[in-house]
Amino acid sequence: MKRWIADLMARGEKRRRTAALQNASRNMDAIGRASAFWSAPVLWRFGTAFVLAILLINQTSSAADTATDFSAANKLYAQGKFADAAAAYEKILQTGVQSPALLFNAGNAEFKAGHLGQAIAAYRRASLLTPRDAELRANLAFVRNQVHGASEREGWWQNLFGSLTLNEGTLLTAIFFWLTFALLAARQIRPALAPKLRGLTRLAVVLTIFSGAVLGLQAANHFNDSVAVVTVAEATARSGPFDDAQAAFTAHDGTELSVLARHDDWVQVADASGKIGWLSRRQAEVLPGA
Repeated sequence: MKRWIADLMARGEKRRRTAALQNASRNMDAIGRASAFWSAPVLWRFGTAFVLAILLINQTSSAADTATDFSAANKLYAQGKFADAAAAYEKILQTGVQSPALLFNAGNAEFKAGHLGQAIAAYRRASLLTPRDAELRANLAFVRNQVHGASEREGWWQNLFGSLTLNEGTLLTAIFFWLTFALLAARQIRPALAPKLRGLTRLAVVLTIFSGAVLGLQAANHFNDSVAVVTVAEATARSGPFDDAQAAFTAHDGTELSVLARHDDWVQVADASGKIGWLSRRQAEVLPGA
């Protein structure tokens, strides 16, 4: 009897030890999972989220500061302090912020301050972002009429196809391309549809080729055919890219010249009459083609 009781107590103790070991194992697993939760990849994710949050806060703060500066510049313009307003807009632009409204207002302020070249440069930069803005185009044309001397102007094809930005032209070409691809795929998958889709496929191919050609011309003009806008009262173009070179011709504030070549801080330019000379970048602002 005593032996039976002892055996029973031993078995109970064994079960208690087994249960204790299982509980300890579960606790260790929980600790392991907690440690794994705070392992390097998770900490990296939390660190990345923290950095992104800080960047978002900084961007929000920067946007608020830009809005405040823009409002202050607008107030200066409304008070008739056009030179100060132009300087305030330029300060915002130097931070890398670009928008049609900012450039449009900057152009207006520069014109009111008597800076024809700076006004034309701002309007031209704005037109790259919003080429269909009628008020912008009207202001640009008005200021151009105040400039003395011959200036380069956009060609007929630039006026015809310049109503789209480079990004819009790229998107339109991509849409026509993928439409053509989808129609060709449909004709292969469902041959019975080929006769019905023949005309639409041909039209899509023509539109793709045409829009691609126009996009190519726009890109070539934008990246290769730069324009220099004179931003001083009178600029002297010289026969070579140095200050002591012989004067070739003079250009007045706001004159737009074609850029032919570049050398250090000099650009070789040509005016509307065909005269060629070298102009210091201190006298002009170089812009992408329209």
